[in-house]
Amino acid sequence: VQLVESGGGLVQPGGSLRLSCVASGFPFRLYVMNWYRQAPGKGLEWVSRIGSDGTETTYSDSVKGRFTISRDNYLNALYLQMNNLKPEDTAVYYCAKSLIERGQGTQVTVSS
Repeated sequence: VQLVESGGGLVQPGGSLRLSCVASGFPFRLYVMNWYRQAPGKGLEWVSRIGSDGTETTYSDSVKGRFTISRDNYLNALYLQMNNLKPEDTAVYYCAKSLIERGQGTQVTVSS
């Protein structure tokens, strides 16, 4: 399993970012996929989940209404559109097949 995230960066409060993740080494189209995040000094937090065909999505209360998860099974890609970002969204974001199968992460920093 290989998962490679990209798209993180520094953004001002209220701004937007789109994270991407490219998967390989397993039949991506058959698996539910997740985004997790880990803020400085805190534990791993689940953010969002998407069903294998992309029709079912769920979100944590902390991001609901601001973040949108999506996927492209032809490109083996997972996305997270993040809008109206807040300083408390600052974290390393991970694309994950499971809690223990995730990428190296991409840093998102929300600061003025």
